[in-house]
Amino acid sequence: MSSARTRLSLAKGRLYLAITGPSGGGKSTLCGMLLKKYENLVLSISNTTRKARENEKHGEHYFFISKKEFKDQIAINKMVEWAEVHGNFYGTSKVFLASAKSKQQAVLLDVDVQGVLSFERLFPENTVSIFLHPPNMEELEKRLHKRATDSKDTIVQRLDNARFEIEQGKEFDHQIVNEELDNTFAGVCRIIETEFGVEGGQSS
Repeated sequence: MSSARTRLSLAKGRLYLAITGPSGGGKSTLCGMLLKKYENLVLSISNTTRKARENEKHGEHYFFISKKEFKDQIAINKMVEWAEVHGNFYGTSKVFLASAKSKQQAVLLDVDVQGVLSFERLFPENTVSIFLHPPNMEELEKRLHKRATDSKDTIVQRLDNARFEIEQGKEFDHQIVNEELDNTFAGVCRIIETEFGVEGGQSS
């Protein structure tokens, strides 16, 4: 893979790249790789009411706010979309999206299934959705235990939610199984460059 970064074209009207899958499915790792490859792809930083994990920073991974602050932003119509997931609220700010568009940036949405479907309803011509499947439920459970960020009860809840999310994933524009990371990355890049196009008409 070339070290030169690729610029996505916005000429087709594609503005939002929504990638999701069950917790532990590898979407955060994949999104990090995509942000390094595409020069004008930026991560949408969501607001959330959940507590920050040890390695997470306010304003870099999420904007960590209280439930009262979150509900206040909903009330004054500052959220494009929002949802309650695992007992916490997550949402996307209108201000962030407007800023990215003015800078000719494509926005990578690392959000849950409900968030993706909301974007597809609101911006059907501007959104490309990709669902990232785990190879199987056994592998997903192994990955959740390995990352060691959740309690046993939370892992059980995430696995229950994963079954629902996988069913919802059938409504996405594209589906891909994350069995081997490099192959998954190559496949996702092909989808992105077909859907968005690249500046200069060349893809890596």
